Amino acid sequence: MSPVTIRTIQPADNPALAIIIRNALAEFGANKPGTVYYDATTDALYELFRERGSIYYVAELAGELIGGAGIYPSPGLPDGTCELVKMYLSPAARGKGIGKMLIDKALQFATEAGYRNVYIETMPELRKAMSVYEKFGFRYLDAPMGNTGHFGCEIWMLKEL
Repeated sequence: MSPVTIRTIQPADNPALAIIIRNALAEFGANKPGTVYYDATTDALYELFRERGSIYYVAELAGELIGGAGIYPSPGLPDGTCELVKMYLSPAARGKGIGKMLIDKALQFATEAGYRNVYIETMPELRKAMSVYEKFGFRYLDAPMGNTGHFGCEIWMLKEL
């Protein structure tokens, strides 16, 4: 397998990432209202991640975009808490440790940026992702944090850095 490259998002990445995210949600039956499937920001991730305290990493294999993950200071989260967001991989990228590489890089950024906690919102349809998050030390919460507007997400997790 060619080496995977992890880099920060560029403006030209927007269309391919939007396709990866929406296709993954549709594939798992999670393309429902209240999720990033319907967010206008899904089509403008480069612009979204210009926000101070945020970053978005993409994974490339042989010059093709195969996934991404970001850290974002989502509205309403407590001080020192950011959100791991838009963690999606194309089918060809799954099961190869690429998601782990992206999460490692995102958590490293969060630590260096001074965050103390990382929050995640997800859905039961994305069970495989939840088991990955568990391995990283994310714990389940009883209620959502912050004000993301993603009412379609019914699973919430938090990790202390």
